[in-house]
Amino acid sequence: MGSVQRAMRLLEAVAEHAYGAPAKQLAREVGLALPTAYHLLRTLTHEGYLRREKGLFFLGEAAERLGATAAQQKRRSMVNDALAQWRDSIGVPVYYAVYREGEIEVLGVAAGPDGPAVGEWADFRETGHAHALGQCLLSQLDEEARHDHLDRYPVHPLTPYTVRDNRSLERRLERLGPMEAVVECQEYALGAACAAIPLTAGTTAAAVAISLPSHQADRLLPAARQLQAETGRLLGTLAFSISI
Repeated sequence: MGSVQRAMRLLEAVAEHAYGAPAKQLAREVGLALPTAYHLLRTLTHEGYLRREKGLFFLGEAAERLGATAAQQKRRSMVNDALAQWRDSIGVPVYYAVYREGEIEVLGVAAGPDGPAVGEWADFRETGHAHALGQCLLSQLDEEARHDHLDRYPVHPLTPYTVRDNRSLERRLERLGPMEAVVECQEYALGAACAAIPLTAGTTAAAVAISLPSHQADRLLPAARQLQAETGRLLGTLAFSISI
């Protein structure tokens, strides 16, 4: 355990020197005997946590991967906390998704026993034409990107209420205002109604959505307006999460 602690202190010391540091300086900064520091630095270099150039030590690829993983976990935690806060404040399940590299990615869902999320009975990526999240994301794409998506994932009916063909979907999306909520009722799943609002998060299309049982569809727009107000306060959290 002592060796691990000393190695971690050396890693922390190296991380503080963007332009590298020699072994003698690192040993002095962490309070280690020079032979001990040399031994640990050689081991960390061999394992890829450090790299040595012209007598100076820098963080290696393995340490950078650890940092990236920790940052990803922090961003996911921030997103999950925001979604849970909105779920509790509005009293409905909340979803967050982005459109990245030609695919719909659901990055977070917050639901509870009193308001379960809509089950993904058909792949969300392939059925963007049918659910509010997908329609909201597709509405933010330019014409070429949207046509490319629909060529790969053509419109097809999932329920009797699903939009029937590509042209009908295009007309619906063209009628949407820039920040208008997208609402669908039983198009993706019978018994479920959903509303999604677009987010401005850099150049990436993003959206948050809520769902309710279809017999409570009259609550959908007021809840969506409340969600839109809530997201304005924490937009930075979601924009930051695009890099997850």
